[in-house]
Amino acid sequence: MATVTLKGNPIETVGDLPKTGAKAPAFNLVKDDLSELNLGDVSGRVVLNIFPSVDTGTCAMSVRQFNSKASSLDNTTVICVSKDLPFALSRFCGAEGLNDVVVGSAFRGTFGEDYGVTFKTGPLTGLLSRAVVVIDENGDVIYTEQVAETADEPDYEAALNALS
Repeated sequence: MATVTLKGNPIETVGDLPKTGAKAPAFNLVKDDLSELNLGDVSGRVVLNIFPSVDTGTCAMSVRQFNSKASSLDNTTVICVSKDLPFALSRFCGAEGLNDVVVGSAFRGTFGEDYGVTFKTGPLTGLLSRAVVVIDENGDVIYTEQVAETADEPDYEAALNALS
């Protein structure tokens, strides 16, 4: 279990992020058209941008930043993951003009538990913590970041450097 903070107050997740060098856990997310998105459906490298809710400023900024910084990379798919309903994720991306990220709702299934990011305590219990997982084309985890303060943005450059 990881301990992070929300505005300085400690909160816990149900587990830890996958270890670097390990196979990425399979996942089953819901796309904005309600079809399923599985890790095996994505070819190439994957950046999982995981966050509590797209309707908060920091989460929205991470979606915008990964759209501008990583989505243009060859052989790389950015998947923005939260427990928001697929409709909310689609609405946000449409309103922002973000066409280069894939959204994956974790409102069903065990993604949060499998990746160790579901909040176990605190006011966001049940939502996903802010984290980044980068997976190479072989399905191996090559970078992870559990953001220590939920209100902070992830380290975009470190995630992108893992792809080079």
